[in-house]
Formats: sequence, C-alpha cells, structure tokens
Amino acid sequence: MDEKFMREALKQANKAYLLGEVPIGCVIVYQDKIIGRGYNKRNTKKTTLAHAELIAIEKASKVMGDWRLEDCIMYVTLEPCQMCSGAIVQARIKKVVVGTMNPKAGCAGSILNLLQMEEFNHQVELTTGIMEKECTDILQKFFRELRIRNKKEKLEG
Repeated sequence: MDEKFMREALKQANKAYLLGEVPIGCVIVYQDKIIGRGYNKRNTKKTTLAHAELIAIEKASKVMGDWRLEDCIMYVTLEPCQMCSGAIVQARIKKVVVGTMNPKAGCAGSILNLLQMEEFNHQVELTTGIMEKECTDILQKFFRELRIRNKKEKLEG
C-alpha cells in the first residue's frame, strides 16, 4: 500500500518538475483514499509557504471539514523541513511516509525529528525509504539539469 500511494506522490513531484520547481510531491490518505494532493510551487506562487505538504494539508482539511487530520497518512517524496514538520504535528497527522531523506534540511530525523518529540502534544508515526531510489532520482535529475542550465546561462551572459 505504501508504494501505491508513494507513486501518487511521485506523480505530484513530476508536476513540480515540469514547472521547473524542485520536484517534491505529497498526498494525504484517509481510509485508503487520497483526500489531499500537493506539489512544490514556491517559485510559481512566489511564497515560502507553497510547499507540497502545506498544499496537501490545506486540501485535506477542506475535504475533512476540520484542521485535525488525526486518522490520515501523509506520503511525501522528500523528508519534510521544519515548517512542514511543524504543520504535520499541528494537523495531528497520524503517520508520515517519506521517500528520501534530506540531510541538509530534513526535520523528520536528519537534522531534527520534530515529528516524534515527546515534548509536543502529538507524535507522528514515521516510515522512511519507501521508493527511495525513485524519489532520489527525480531530485538528482532536476538539480543536474539546473546546474547545466545555470552554467549555460553564465557562459551566454
């Protein structure tokens, strides 16, 4: 089941990739149905808040008619940052399934683990490494192409 929904998160990441955004995708599942989808749109929307997870949380909350997403599972292609991890805890999401970890900015175990801090009033179950290769590959492809594009622009400019 985890791979099925991570494939859906990867489809969302691909939408970001096609827009020239860092390819991060997310889906939120309730009772085996996707109730929220999101992909990174920071540059498109020109706001720090347009992370895949926050977009998916907003959509899922509308479907549920509540800010509490207690029985929901989030599937996200890249380990959430501190902002998204905080929103996940605030939304009371039951479980997060991560594709690939983010050693430079991840807050679900890499730098910090905000999802499972006992000091908070809610802790999130966590599974990592689901379809890790595919989730890593799309990010590496994006950044490889970005470096080539930037080098080309520098030479032309």
